[in-house]
Amino acid sequence: MEVLSDILRSMRVNGSVYFCQFVEPPWSMSFSENEKACFHFIRKGDCWLSSDHSVKRLGPGDLLYVEAGRDHTLSSSEPGIDTEQSQQSSTLLLCGYCEFDTPAEHPLMANLPSLVVVTAEELLRHGWLKSTLDQLSKEYMSQKPGSAVVVDKLTEILLVELIRINFGYSEQNGFIGALFDRRISSALEMMHDQPHEQWTLERLATGVAMSRSAFAKRFRGRVGQTMFEYLTALRMQRAQAMLRDSNMLLYEVANRVGYESDLAFSKAFKRLLGMTPTKYRKKMRSQTQQ
Repeated sequence: MEVLSDILRSMRVNGSVYFCQFVEPPWSMSFSENEKACFHFIRKGDCWLSSDHSVKRLGPGDLLYVEAGRDHTLSSSEPGIDTEQSQQSSTLLLCGYCEFDTPAEHPLMANLPSLVVVTAEELLRHGWLKSTLDQLSKEYMSQKPGSAVVVDKLTEILLVELIRINFGYSEQNGFIGALFDRRISSALEMMHDQPHEQWTLERLATGVAMSRSAFAKRFRGRVGQTMFEYLTALRMQRAQAMLRDSNMLLYEVANRVGYESDLAFSKAFKRLLGMTPTKYRKKMRSQTQQ
């Protein structure tokens, strides 16, 4: 199993667009205490981004991602500059929100910066993604029957690609480095293929031709978690999907993710997610019905 694809699939990315129109100067939009991450695409014109005492100009074709809770402001003029002295033109903005359904945090997300700017030049190297952004704008503005579903699906694709672009499969980028490490990547593939197996340090180390101690040290250094911490989180992510999307009994879910008893499974689940499996299932179903 290709590990990164499996991780991204399990994240259940959700998002949509809530604003896409021309704004005329002088204008300013502030975003504070956002519960969800957000993104802004400058379709035409330009604007200024202010966040954490830093200021940056965004031009046409630039894409901005900001994590949940980070305050930021977009405006037609550079802060501190007299608006009458600055040259201003209308700006076409596409704004949306996004969230990742990952209560059991994955180390992959720990490496995603709180603010990411993908420049128009960078987007040109991902031609179909630029086309996706353009189509996203057109669908939102058209308001055709079914456009809401299309917008949501295109947003999901956009967010997954944003993660991939940001990491760029760089060996220097935290968890991605583990995927470039032949031995650690092989161990991750084994766990992702069969998370229900009774994996031990010895068994995985043998499988990748390493000593137990060398493997344990290398795994934690690359992944950012011990092998057992990662395995438990992986099992809970699989369990979340089963609890959310199926009617399997608790002991069946427990067996599917490698626990011999539903009691041991429930304890592990609550320790990691802060609630029992039963409560989690009820919560997810109530949200679906809203």
